[in-house]
Amino acid sequence: MSLEKLKPVEAKKFVENSFRDGVLKTLGTDIDKILPPISRFSGGGNRKKKKQSVIEKLKAFFEKYFDIINPSKI
Repeated sequence: MSLEKLKPVEAKKFVENSFRDGVLKTLGTDIDKILPPISRFSGGGNRKKKKQSVIEKLKAFFEKYFDIINPSKI
């Protein structure tokens, strides 16, 4: 995730909450809070691409480790 330049404190809290809750919430503003500053008004949809890339990586991480961290929730 370091290549994504996420806000470290916010990203850690987001991941911890996801494991605690048993779900990775990708709707709402939680993902936006961990993204680095990117202009919403720049052309090319860079923010949207970045957000989707981060969501995909977070989902892969969550799916890989969720059963290990929370074996009782299988």
